[in-house]
Amino acid sequence: MTGTDAPAWPQCGHLDMGERCRGRRVGSYTFCLAHLDSAERAAHLASLTPGADLDHRGTPFTQSLLDELLAPLRDPGSRRARVGEASFDEVRFTGDAEFEGIDFGGFCSFASAVFGGGVYVREVHAGGDFRLGAAQVAGDVWLDDTEVGGDAWFYEVRIKGTLRFCVREVGRGAMFKGMTCGDVYFSGVRVCGVASFDGAVIDGEAAFDGAVFEDGADFEKIRITGRACFDGTHFHRGRACFNGADIGGDMPFAEAHFAAEATFDGAAIGGDLSFSGARLEAGVGFRRAVFRRTARIGPLVCPGTVDFSDAVFEAAVTLEAAAREVRCRRTRWASTAALRLRYAGVDLSDAVVEFPVTVIGRPRPFVSPEGEVIAEPGLTDDRVRVTSVKGVDAAYLVLADVDLTGCLFVETVHLDQLRLEGRCILSPPPVGLRWIRRRTLAEEHHWRATRYGDGWMPAPPGVETHEPAVLAPVYRQLRKALEDGRNEPGAADFYYGEMEMRRHDATASRGERTLLRLYWALSGYGLRAVRALAWLVLAMTATVLAMMLWGLPQADPDPVSAGTTDGRRVALTTRKPAPVNPEGPYTGRLSTARFEKSVRVVVNSVIFRASGQDLTTTGTYVEMAARLVEPALLGLAILAVRSRVKR
Repeated sequence: MTGTDAPAWPQCGHLDMGERCRGRRVGSYTFCLAHLDSAERAAHLASLTPGADLDHRGTPFTQSLLDELLAPLRDPGSRRARVGEASFDEVRFTGDAEFEGIDFGGFCSFASAVFGGGVYVREVHAGGDFRLGAAQVAGDVWLDDTEVGGDAWFYEVRIKGTLRFCVREVGRGAMFKGMTCGDVYFSGVRVCGVASFDGAVIDGEAAFDGAVFEDGADFEKIRITGRACFDGTHFHRGRACFNGADIGGDMPFAEAHFAAEATFDGAAIGGDLSFSGARLEAGVGFRRAVFRRTARIGPLVCPGTVDFSDAVFEAAVTLEAAAREVRCRRTRWASTAALRLRYAGVDLSDAVVEFPVTVIGRPRPFVSPEGEVIAEPGLTDDRVRVTSVKGVDAAYLVLADVDLTGCLFVETVHLDQLRLEGRCILSPPPVGLRWIRRRTLAEEHHWRATRYGDGWMPAPPGVETHEPAVLAPVYRQLRKALEDGRNEPGAADFYYGEMEMRRHDATASRGERTLLRLYWALSGYGLRAVRALAWLVLAMTATVLAMMLWGLPQADPDPVSAGTTDGRRVALTTRKPAPVNPEGPYTGRLSTARFEKSVRVVVNSVIFRASGQDLTTTGTYVEMAARLVEPALLGLAILAVRSRVKR
């Protein structure tokens, strides 16, 4: 209602420069309390008794007039004024207004009032609502040692100075929606209902330390230009909502208690967020939040989910959190970041990493600034599990001491530049002689689970299963990443995985797949020394048996010389008879002497040397085959050993 509108109460008949006073008439008089003459005012005040209702809407007030009004309502012993319901809507107060030692049995309303100075409320008890909605205050507003039995209404109030809301208790809710003021102090206040600061503008600092919000608090779209302190604040039952808030400085939540979810969705935060010793019983959401100059978040202990999806970090930041899950989907880091985590499953899907970002699994609990270990209730699995890096440009991503057993790598960009530091764990194949022990990707598990079933980890609901043709390049890039980091032994498992995917790739040619199967069978792609040595021993054993049975002649032939003489000169020709194939039963050929000769032939064939032993035609071909196959198997075994010890 504007000053030109007719008020909803009987209007004062006083005219000032042609304008009629908006004050409410007093009783049967034609004027408001301010414009009654002295005799009429005295008569009216004399009629008041403690506990009377007051209705002076629109009346111009001064402190002296207020004191006159309250004097007949004060108890002679306690000197406290007792008022029933009080309506001071649209009053115009000149100078400071002080309300001290008053008991309101019902509501006390100053809606749309205008105060030329400050408002100071001390030791006041309101049995009903306390309303200052849409009021304009040129100075400070202090509520000290005050109790409000109903709601506290400060809806769209305009305070040029400081708001000090040191109310002992608000019986129901507190409404500060759309309020504007300088610094605010809500230290130790207790609000039994919902507290709403939606859209409030605080041009300074805000202190909510020790406050208790029984049904939660709504700070949606609040703007605080300075520091906002929530140390020791308790949010019971309802959630703490900071969606769309604009905080210019730090937001400390040390020793705070959040009984329900806390959300900072779309908030803009200009400083650090400290949660040292805070107790969170549900999740924390920072979706679409913008961290302008935030250098540190945490230590944050949360048994639920900490969600940074679509958040933007504009400055270098260190995040310390122990949580069940940390989501960083589509999160953008415009500067360096270190995520020091405990227990959490970390989802980095489609995150934008413009500067080095390190995800570190922290083995030790976090400590408070005083050096005390911070408790971690509700968290049991101490592994830090990275669940997805799909869609990430991994050129600046570092993963250290994390569990990658369920991590999704397909669709990651520049995966060959990913850095894996410390002990990064990947899934092994199922236990059994059929499967070689190695580090495998979760996506390979998903694919093999569709073919072999038990033992392989199936894809979770909603996760696509990829074919070997897609997985082979992933293994290849991870292998290169480790090789560039001088971790040749670690890269060997990724090479094995790459070759396995190529061997099972249905789009590859049959000849290539056959060659890969042979390579796998003989030496595990040059990585399984035992397999190559086993084949070497088998080949040498077969060669020894072949030599004993068919390769060595019946007996070593002696040279035969023949010659002619013409009386003066002798001409001799020496020739060696062809070796005679062995005869008789096979058991007779398996003698110690023949075994020794066969071993000499086979050992020399492994190192590319001729044995010098006379052989049958069959033995000659067996030796030729052995000199081709067995050195190759020995070379594969040496290659496998080298791949495991190379630095």
